[in-house]
This record gives sequence, C-alpha cells and structure tokens, in this order.
Amino acid sequence: MALSYVVTGGGRGIGRGIVERLLGADNIVVAVERDPEALAWAGDRVIPLTGDAAAAEIAEQAADLAQQLGTLTGWVNNAAVFRDASVHSDSAERVVELITANLAPAVVGCTTAVRRFVRAETAGAIVNITSHQAQRAVPGALPYSTAKAAIEGLTRALAVEYGPRRIRVNAVAPGSVATERYAEFLAGLDSSSAERVEQQMAELHPLGRVATTAEIAAAVAFLLSDDAAFVNGAVLPVDGGRSVLAPDPEAR
Repeated sequence: MALSYVVTGGGRGIGRGIVERLLGADNIVVAVERDPEALAWAGDRVIPLTGDAAAAEIAEQAADLAQQLGTLTGWVNNAAVFRDASVHSDSAERVVELITANLAPAVVGCTTAVRRFVRAETAGAIVNITSHQAQRAVPGALPYSTAKAAIEGLTRALAVEYGPRRIRVNAVAPGSVATERYAEFLAGLDSSSAERVEQQMAELHPLGRVATTAEIAAAVAFLLSDDAAFVNGAVLPVDGGRSVLAPDPEAR
C-alpha cells in the first residue's frame, strides 16, 4: 500500500515544493488549500482539498482521504498567513486574531495527526514549518513571529508527550525563500530597488542567496523519513546561516 501524507498550504511556494518532493515514486499527498486554483498544477497522486487548515472538519477530511488511499505516514503543517500588525497601532484583539490565524492550523493539524496515528497504532511523523523569525523577530511582524515561536514550543511539547507512542514531531525554520510571493514582490519594484533587495538578501544569508523551495522540501522530507528515526523535538534551521548572523541588516 502506498504511503500517504497531508500537507497544508500545499498549492504554492514552500508547500508546493514539499508536495512535489513527497510524491516520490508512488506516494499519495493530500494537499489542503484555501484557493482551489492554487492546485491546478497537481497530478493524479495529489489529492486536493479546498478549505481552511484551521478548521477541524477540514483536517479530518484530509486524514480520511490520506488513510483511504494509503498508510498515513506524515503530516506537514505549512499553512500560514502573512499579515503585519503592531500593538501601538492595532487593537489587542486584532493582534490575537493574527497570531491565532498562524497558530491554529498547526494546532489543529497536529491534533488530527496525533489522534490518527494513535488510533491506527502506527508510527508517524509531523513537521511544522516555522521561521527564522521565531528566534529573531523582524520589526513589524509581531503576530507572525509570536505564532511561529509558539509553534516551536508546540513541537517540543508534542515530541516529549508522544515520542513514547512512536510519533516524532519536528520543525523546519526557513530563512527567506524564493517563492512566488517573493518573485511578485520583486516584480513590483523598479529595477534599482529590486537589486537593492536582492543585495540585502545576500547579506542576510551567509551563503549569499535565498533558499529555493526544493531546499526547504528536502529538509522536510528528511525529517519525515526513516533516516531521521531518532530525531524528535528538533527545530532545524534551513536558512543559509541567517539565524546565526548578527547583526541582521533588516533590523535597521
């Protein structure tokens, strides 16, 4: 029977890279997306599910599909919302709303995955996508940084609690990544401004460039695989060294 995986936010950017990597020779991937058009590229072994990854009923549907079509082996919580807010200009309610928008999909996904692995009495692996911002906040991105830090705490707590049940939970913390969103941002700038941004990105990452989505996906695939069978509760930076570089030019 084929192995099956669930990837939230699987239609674009890092999510798409993860879905494509996990397909392998004969695996099945259930990709959860708000926008059905984001999965227009998907082939027969990508099962699209339109909906909010923070909704328990959507997560349950994703798990049902994955278990109907294969042996549910891994779950990747990638769905995220990029909205900035500051406490001096936004209400506390708005800030909490945006934190929840990023934290809830991971909590719901982890809850569903753990329960399915326990019920099936099988080993399983979960990977949460966080960010370098969980450890080094960027000004103006308070809700995102706060939520990603919470997800890293969630990762460690689940790893400790469910490791004895053969459920591993880890996180991948990317730096900047060449996604469609990044390309669209550059395209909206004039050439000199775009050049300055790319130069700054080169300075931010000791390897001198941003990551590709395939590089993030490779790290996720490793953590889901048997090669990482004794890796549990880890947060793996995949940021070209950005998280260990100081000072961060973007902070200025």
